[in-house]
Amino acid sequence: MAQQFSPIGEITVTPAARIFEHGWQSFSPSHVYKLGEHPRRPVSERNRILNYRKDSQPSTNAFFSEGVLAVEDGLGNTHIVASQQPFTTAVRIRAKVQQGHVELSSDGPIATETLELPIEAALSAWAHHAAVGAGLPALRPAPTAWCSWYTYYDGVNPDDVLENLATIDALDLPISVVQVDDGYEANIGDWLTPSPKFPDTAGLVGKIVDTGHRAGIWIAPFLAAADSILATEHPDWLVRQPNGCPVHAGHNWNRDLVSVDLTHPDAEAWLRHIIATFVGWGVDYIKADFLAAGAISGERYSKTDPISAYRHGLTLIRNELGPSGYLLGCGAPVLPSVGLVNSLRVSADTSSSVEPEDGDYSSPSQDAARFGATARQFMNGVLFVNDPDCLIVGETVSHRETWAAHVEATRGAVVSSDRLKTLDTWGLETSRRLLTAATMGWPGPTTTSFQADINAKNEVT
Repeated sequence: MAQQFSPIGEITVTPAARIFEHGWQSFSPSHVYKLGEHPRRPVSERNRILNYRKDSQPSTNAFFSEGVLAVEDGLGNTHIVASQQPFTTAVRIRAKVQQGHVELSSDGPIATETLELPIEAALSAWAHHAAVGAGLPALRPAPTAWCSWYTYYDGVNPDDVLENLATIDALDLPISVVQVDDGYEANIGDWLTPSPKFPDTAGLVGKIVDTGHRAGIWIAPFLAAADSILATEHPDWLVRQPNGCPVHAGHNWNRDLVSVDLTHPDAEAWLRHIIATFVGWGVDYIKADFLAAGAISGERYSKTDPISAYRHGLTLIRNELGPSGYLLGCGAPVLPSVGLVNSLRVSADTSSSVEPEDGDYSSPSQDAARFGATARQFMNGVLFVNDPDCLIVGETVSHRETWAAHVEATRGAVVSSDRLKTLDTWGLETSRRLLTAATMGWPGPTTTSFQADINAKNEVT
């Protein structure tokens, strides 16, 4: 489907101008660029599919923003261009830099606002106003957690989890949630069919809860491997192309992936049963990953648009998890997740290395993870709690001091993912300090840069 953009207008700019481009989902690059810079784009086809909507072909010589774009004109103003309904639609905004001006266009209804503020403060103002306009409830702080992923990946087994659970208690670390990540399930989509390593996931959850900790689990609810039981036995539950074939939803875990159509009544009942089963085991923290698969273009049972279908599926999880449960979204369409998730990943994955693969800021690395998170800091505590990805501070993590400082500066979710008994003195002290700060509600200045700028401007006037 070709993209249809309608002109919005032009903004006069000086060479000092800056532009904020917002990416589609958690892993998509988001950044404030200088006028002469080109926006970063994923290098690999895999990451291009993950980072952009299927009908999107963003160029490297135009800025292509999802839901909200900002232009700081270099003359003292920031121009906010945003969807009229940023949390329930997915409007794309394009900015082409010309000599002395920026040409704007969009593929849906937008609202514009000009503020006499720097770009970061103006984006904070927009986020606050959008949250109030949507009637968003007050946000809960993210619980501190330990996640199995960055030490064990999908090779984790119950003994690994129990070892770290015992270490948390032996060291008296302020960790609330112990979260089992990928590896417990037999296949992507077959969440209640255990892998050979996890014959009794319910029993493991019970052991976590019995120690007084909260139990968490990972799931990719909109994805299924093409060879999964789900996909092979229920092909009518999949998002489809006009020719009837399932829509290709990417390739990961050495498998082709398809998207589950949660507007189908039977698929909806299937997901409700899975989440209810988790909750029945004692799980009250869910890390829902690769969520962008739920907003992929294709034909669905309900005939609804992809964003409505996505929010419908996420609402199913939210309702089954219950009001006291905590929902972390990852790989998620960012603005369409607002109001449904408690916390949201705001960048690509981190890793023990610094440089992204082939310069691809969608690939795991510390640089990739910082790239999106810093630009989305204005959303933290307003639209959701920002998750900068896990705190990893083992001795094999390169530039671990810089990564820990980034997690601390985010002042959002703190999730340890080291093998805790192997941490050296610095790693353990740093983990304890950041976990304690998050538990205490991140003590420090309470005035945001947006509020400080407004206060200063009011004093002058």
